[in-house]
Amino acid sequence: MKTINNIEPPRKNLHNKLSLAGILVALGVVYGDIGTSPMYTMSALINGNGGLKHISTDFILGSVSLIFWTLTLITTIKYVLIALRADNHGEGGIFALYTLVHKKAKWLIIPAMIGGATFLADGMMTPAVTVTTAIEGLKGVPIFHNVWIQDQKTVIIVTIAILSVLFFIQRFGTEAIGKAFGPIMMVWFTCLAIAGFYRLAGDWSFLRALNPYYAIKALITPQNRNGLFILGSIFLATTGAEALYSDMGHVGRNNIYGSWPYVKICLLINYLGQAVWINQIKDQASYQNALNLNPFFAMVPASLRLAMTFLATMAAIIASQALISGSYTLVSEATKLKILPRLRMVYPTNFKGQLYIPTVNNIIWILCVLIVLFFRTSEKMAGAYGLEITITMLMTTLLLNAWLHSQALNRFCTNLIIGFFLVIELIFFTTNSVKFLHGGYITLGIAIVLIFIMIIWRYGELLKNDNTFHREYVSLLAYKNQLRNLSHDEKLPLYATNLVYLTKVPQGYKIKKDILYSILDKRPKRAQVYWFVTVNVTDNPYTTAYSVDTYGTDYMVNVQLYLGFRMEQKVNFFLRQIVNEMMIKGELPRQPQKYTTIPDRSVGDFAFVIIQEVLSPDTQLDNLRKNIIRGRLWLQKYTVTPAIWFGLSYSDVVMERVPLILGQRRSDRLRLVKVDPQINYEDDEDDDNFK
Repeated sequence: MKTINNIEPPRKNLHNKLSLAGILVALGVVYGDIGTSPMYTMSALINGNGGLKHISTDFILGSVSLIFWTLTLITTIKYVLIALRADNHGEGGIFALYTLVHKKAKWLIIPAMIGGATFLADGMMTPAVTVTTAIEGLKGVPIFHNVWIQDQKTVIIVTIAILSVLFFIQRFGTEAIGKAFGPIMMVWFTCLAIAGFYRLAGDWSFLRALNPYYAIKALITPQNRNGLFILGSIFLATTGAEALYSDMGHVGRNNIYGSWPYVKICLLINYLGQAVWINQIKDQASYQNALNLNPFFAMVPASLRLAMTFLATMAAIIASQALISGSYTLVSEATKLKILPRLRMVYPTNFKGQLYIPTVNNIIWILCVLIVLFFRTSEKMAGAYGLEITITMLMTTLLLNAWLHSQALNRFCTNLIIGFFLVIELIFFTTNSVKFLHGGYITLGIAIVLIFIMIIWRYGELLKNDNTFHREYVSLLAYKNQLRNLSHDEKLPLYATNLVYLTKVPQGYKIKKDILYSILDKRPKRAQVYWFVTVNVTDNPYTTAYSVDTYGTDYMVNVQLYLGFRMEQKVNFFLRQIVNEMMIKGELPRQPQKYTTIPDRSVGDFAFVIIQEVLSPDTQLDNLRKNIIRGRLWLQKYTVTPAIWFGLSYSDVVMERVPLILGQRRSDRLRLVKVDPQINYEDDEDDDNFK
């Protein structure tokens, strides 16, 4: 008998409705990265071109024009107008997009893995570059009549201290401070616009920078010493576009639609204001000789610079917090999709989406500190920032191509749209490739390590479960009678009322022989009910459903749990709900307990058995496949245990080790020989003696 039920009521996306509160949440969650880009983008453009001495009005106009059209084409059109439509029940991001299209072609897992790894790797630069830039704004500024930050060494110390505190508080949850993010970012964007408007009012003619003519002219003018490679610095203005898509599930598509126009206008006005100020002071010797000039802070009137710097520091912390939270979510999704190893996950508050992964938190913190110590200045960090995110954008475009083709759109128009963005992003990738030599190799190296781990984990699992390698699977139906007899054999002690095996029972009744060997052969385990539980991760992020098949018995149950890739896998909690529902329906007999602290208890005890596979020397595979499996088994030693992962920390769990034998078995049969007493066999390696 087979039934299908929901474990929990379906979730509603409470954020998807456009509201002022939703817009405030979006400002605090979605725009941290792209909202802090004005702090270093124009500075990177000037310093990358040799300083104020080597720029002209046309160069400044062209730079702002390139920024405007990059924000328009990449952020507005590709992500806001197209990518946000590719949502998986309200969830966005590269892994959510992959779940929408993975059935179209198996190879789509490749861009998903590459895009996820590069997004994580390049995102580790965000806290370092934003916080360092903000603290640099305080250098030389009097605070209570004293200059607290006088040199770059102090900047580094303060930056590391702020980052350390930020990562430390993650374990306690950030629900309380998260409520303030939206209003703070609202003030931040408003101040960006006010500061920019204050300078733009000095020369309204700079509005002509919106004409794409100046963008094209900037690419070919001889005053642009980097030529097409200026786009490497321009790209810094849109690095947060991918994060905007990834965070859609936290705020809802409509709230992004409602907030993005305001954000874009504020950003554009600030860039225009910086451009006007740069044009006004570019010929002044005092500014030309200034070290590490940052137009963002320098254009603010001296009386307001301290307040703007403190606000910038708050915005940098919020941007870092968004990156950290996004990293947790991305790793969680990849883990549920079996792309990354299992890691311990903590839910510190009841706030939706609030997640804490200690391993990820510690790794990002260590890498951020090392990045600050290695690069030392925000200018050098900006010079290495953005390379991997262009790869992520390219991978997202490939997945969007598959999604658009699945929407029954005109094939020619779809190919034209995707081709257009591929060309633009390939140009950005080419121009950002020079950042490899300026420190981009660090984040690229991190991305390669992540991809390597993903390949080992993903394909190691596929190899382990490949039936072509002579894995022994048997039918549960063939052992019904033995299980029934064992269940009723009172000569044996009761091992557990409910004996649960976490295994994979695919369509039909096939199961790994190791499971039945554990029940019948190792030491017969008598139980009232034998449970075979399979956890299936679904494309819907918040699925909570199950099906049961009792095979016409009351002592064997095949449970298929269907959990979304964002759901916590609380197997013990869900299984007890299923048992109660089956007893109410009469599908299982009640299990009254003679000795119990719970009045009228009708559900017996549970024992969970988890089979741990160890690669056998008898495995006969080629070296590549064998090493992939070895690598996966090695990774398992350093990841969270299955008991913790499946929510069994406080349950009775037994781990049993079994040999993993893949491929054709070696024939190591012994031969019976007659021993000749006249021959000394000690240390004799001559097989002729045994003929």
